[in-house]
Amino acid sequence: MAQKTYDWAAIAKDPRFIELHERKTRFLFGWWIFSTAYYFLLPIGAAYAPDLFKIQVLGRVNFGYAFALSQFFVSWGLAMYYAKVANRDFDRMTRELVQELG
Repeated sequence: MAQKTYDWAAIAKDPRFIELHERKTRFLFGWWIFSTAYYFLLPIGAAYAPDLFKIQVLGRVNFGYAFALSQFFVSWGLAMYYAKVANRDFDRMTRELVQELG
């Protein structure tokens, strides 16, 4: 069975591909900025607000530990949200483009 070949130069110039690429780039860049800022809040907060990070929130667990643990949940939440958006929007746009070109 022969593989399909695509005119990648034409695909790259297609307005729908350009829109898909721009939407995906904006989406990912925004979440990258958020996740990077959230990540660096831990060491910055620990350095500049150590009293805040020493506050006991649950038994012997302090705010610093709780914040560090929250980074895992935020990462998982972002991954699940990206999968939802990708399945709903980006995959649909890709399917439509491939169906028309195929």
